[in-house]
Amino acid sequence: MESQRLKRPRHKGSPRLFKNPFLEKLTHTHISAPLIIFGAIAFVLIYYGMVEKGFEVPFMLMLFLAGMFFFTFVEYLMHRYLYHIPATSERKKNLAYTMHGVHHDFPKDKSRLAMPPVLTLLIATVLFIIYRAVLGDLVFGFLAGFLVGYSAYLAIHYSVHAFRVPNNFLKILWHHHSIHHYREPDRAFGVSSPLWDHVFGTMPRKAPVERKKGYID
Repeated sequence: MESQRLKRPRHKGSPRLFKNPFLEKLTHTHISAPLIIFGAIAFVLIYYGMVEKGFEVPFMLMLFLAGMFFFTFVEYLMHRYLYHIPATSERKKNLAYTMHGVHHDFPKDKSRLAMPPVLTLLIATVLFIIYRAVLGDLVFGFLAGFLVGYSAYLAIHYSVHAFRVPNNFLKILWHHHSIHHYREPDRAFGVSSPLWDHVFGTMPRKAPVERKKGYID
């Protein structure tokens, strides 16, 4: 499956995924929508945690950073084991393609680099319920950091596919994700950070080579 992906030509444009026009429209999202939604939710969570629950700034910051760090772990696991789920059946093959395979075939489709706002709000609600049950009032700082971590992931992922490689320390993220798309789709699963690729041994097999054009095709 992975070797087949390596041979697939990368297409331009935006493919149709659903015959139903409403469902098809839901698959297209402007990157600003989830960033605004999650940013607003994170602000409310922090405000409520500090004003209503009385958390001090240092403690809230610690919870916030813990949530951001935990997101990088969840990001890695989802990308590796959910988005690249083995296509052992036709159903799994279709699910994998709808969730992520289409992105590998159409990496420049900017409208499919983020989840629809409706799904975004649903997931944020579910996460709040789960984290509140586990963490209690600590959820206000932790979930805020988790959502900001996700927003950072979205912003980085969008930038990697939409803009030229920056001439600064962020260059490593551009190269890392480029390798995942164009050379080793079974490696380099981290987008916002290569940390967990180092931990779990999924770093690229070869050293990344900077493309002469300076951006991802």
